[in-house]
Amino acid sequence: MTRRGDGNELTPLGKIAYKPFGLAFGVVGGLIAGRVFSAVWKQVSDEDETPQPLSDDYSTREVLLAATLQGAVFALIKTAVDRYGMKAVRRFLDTPPPEHQRRTTHART
Repeated sequence: MTRRGDGNELTPLGKIAYKPFGLAFGVVGGLIAGRVFSAVWKQVSDEDETPQPLSDDYSTREVLLAATLQGAVFALIKTAVDRYGMKAVRRFLDTPPPEHQRRTTHART
C-alpha cells in the first residue's frame, strides 16, 4: 500500500524550509519520548531506572522488553512529531493540502 507521487511531498522550497523545523521538532520529540518512556517503564516495572543492556542486574527478558517498549514509544512520537510538524510548515507556507485531502475535507462539511 505504498503511495508515491500522491502530492504529499513538500515542494523543494518546502523541504528547505522544513529542515530547521524538522531538526528542532526531532530534538523536542526525542526529549518528550524519553520522558514518556520513563513514565511508562515506571508503571510497567515499578522501578525508577530502565535496564541497561550490559547490566547484570536485569534479566535478558527485562532488557529486551525495555528495548522493545522504548523503540515503540520513540517511533510513535517521532512519527507524530514529523506528521504534525510537516502540517504546520505547510500551513505556515500556505501550501494547499493534497487533492485527496481536499475532497475528504469538503465531503465532511
